[in-house]
Amino acid sequence: MFSTIGRLKVPYVLMHMQGTPKSMQRSPEYRDVTAEVIRHLAEGIDRLRQSGVPDVIVDPGFGFGKDLSHNYTLLRNLDAFRVLDAPLLVGLSRKSMVNKVLGTTAEQALNGTTVLNTLALTGGAKILRVHDVREAVEAIRLFERYCSPAGA
Repeated sequence: MFSTIGRLKVPYVLMHMQGTPKSMQRSPEYRDVTAEVIRHLAEGIDRLRQSGVPDVIVDPGFGFGKDLSHNYTLLRNLDAFRVLDAPLLVGLSRKSMVNKVLGTTAEQALNGTTVLNTLALTGGAKILRVHDVREAVEAIRLFERYCSPAGA
């Protein structure tokens, strides 16, 4: 697939997932989840670049072969992904990492999702994959204002 993407010169989202969709949540294990996910993504970026893919976006794959602890460790360490020199996409919207902590359902997870999206922006996320677009846009606008010079 990488050679086709390279030939077409289209952007590619490279996401980390331990295992397969059928097996990914069966006791995922890491020695150092941040280092291992970064290593996996770096290797993928290298293969994509060798295939001529000009634009790679990286996604740590929250919830894909990761338990609650792994997900929050990755969120706390998002700034470490800057070493990849690629835009960082995160998908935290309505994830179990919100619901398990707050005791909510996916339908009730908007506030928790917005908090985690804001933390992800603080950690360097450039793209948010969301269900609730208006609320995410508002979070981004407020975050950008917070980051702008005084009076801007």
